[in-house]
Amino acid sequence: MKKDEIAEDQAQIGDDFDGAAAEIEALRTERDDMRDRFIRALADAENMRKRAERDRREAEQYGGTKLARDLLPVYDALRRALDVATDEQRAAAAALIEGVELTLRELINVFGKHGMEPIVPQPGDAFDPAQHQAMFEAPLPGTKAGDIIQVMSEGFMLHDRLLRPAQVGVSSTPKS
Repeated sequence: MKKDEIAEDQAQIGDDFDGAAAEIEALRTERDDMRDRFIRALADAENMRKRAERDRREAEQYGGTKLARDLLPVYDALRRALDVATDEQRAAAAALIEGVELTLRELINVFGKHGMEPIVPQPGDAFDPAQHQAMFEAPLPGTKAGDIIQVMSEGFMLHDRLLRPAQVGVSSTPKS
């Protein structure tokens, strides 16, 4: 009877061992799954932190884009007022002209302080569609196709983004 009891005990131990091994394997699988989920959650949290930081930086740099665009017509009006003033008008209203010049200079300083830089193409420069807007094309002797022949208005960059392209006329004369 002892042999039967021993065999029975051994069978019971074997069953218990198989059950324990299966339970250990299930726990390992669960542990690996939890570890994987934890690592993914950490990665998601890090990505969210980086995204929030990038969004904060962009909001800081480009949050005033609408206001900056709204100020460009003011800049244009001040610039035009100075450009059309004749010498007689300048002499007659010297203090007024000086006030407009000072206002324009201060506006340019404020633009620079906030990362706005003018795009000032010159006649003869090559047309760059990333910074210029062609308002017309006209043949002009002595120029190459794609050369700027007239500047209607300056453009502006806000940090590294185009705020407004410079408006230009472009030569359509074919290359000779």
